[in-house]
Amino acid sequence: MDNKQRVQEQFGKYAAHYVTSEIHAKGKDLAVLLALSEAKKEDIVLDIATGGGHVANGFAQLVDQVTALDLTENMLQEAEAFIRGNGHTNVTFVKGDAEQLPFPDASFSIVACRIAPHHFSDIAAFAAESYRVLQENGKFLLIDNVAPEQDELDTFYNTVEKKRDNSHYRAWKKSEWISLLERSGFTVQQLVTFSKTFQFEKWCKQAGLPETEKQELEQYMLNGDKQIAKHFHIEVQDGHISSFQGQAVLIQCRK
Repeated sequence: MDNKQRVQEQFGKYAAHYVTSEIHAKGKDLAVLLALSEAKKEDIVLDIATGGGHVANGFAQLVDQVTALDLTENMLQEAEAFIRGNGHTNVTFVKGDAEQLPFPDASFSIVACRIAPHHFSDIAAFAAESYRVLQENGKFLLIDNVAPEQDELDTFYNTVEKKRDNSHYRAWKKSEWISLLERSGFTVQQLVTFSKTFQFEKWCKQAGLPETEKQELEQYMLNGDKQIAKHFHIEVQDGHISSFQGQAVLIQCRK
C-alpha cells in the first residue's frame, strides 16, 4: 500500500472526525489565513486537501467561487454536507491529487492548503502544481505542522506522528519550507508560527488508534529524554500523558 492509499483509507474511515475536530474547525490559524488572504468577491479560490472543508467554508463567505479538492471521496462528502449545511452554494467539490492538480494553468487567484502537506509524499510536486495553477501575482497560503530544526527533535516528532497515523508522511522544518517555496518560484512574504496543544486521548481517538498501539505510542513518548519532554511540553498525570505541544506555520507567498 502506498501513502496515497493509506491517506484514503485513514480519512475514508474517520472523515467525520475531521469536520468536528476543534483543532481543524476552530484553530486560530484559520482566522489568520482568511485575514491574510485579503480575499475579495472576485477572487477564485482553490482549497487543496480540503479535509473537513473548514478553509473552503471560510472562503465561501468572502468570494464568489471556491473549489474544494480532496483525494478521499468520503472526506469530500463530509465537507460538502458541512458547507452546504452552512448555507453556502458557491463551492465546487473535486476529487483529485494535490501533486497532480486537475486544473489548467493560472486558474485561481488564491490557492490555500491547511494541515495536510505532512501526508504528501512529493512535496516538490505539490509546490510546483500550486504555483502552476495560480494566476500571476496570486496568493498562496500554506499552513502545516512543522518539525523542529534540531534533527533529534525532528525525528522524535515525525516518529510520534507516524505511530499515531500511518498515513503521515513527514512534517517539514520551517527552513525546508522556505527553501522549497522560493526554489519553486514563490516570493515568501509572511511567516507566522502557532503553538498547538494536543490533548493526547482525543488526538489518538480522532485517528482511530487502537488501544494497544496508543499504549505503545505513549511509552515511546514517555521514554524520551528531558530535552524532548521540555521541548514538546509533555504533561503527565498519574503516569499517563495528558497533553503535549507542537508547532504549525502559516506561510503566505506571491507568484
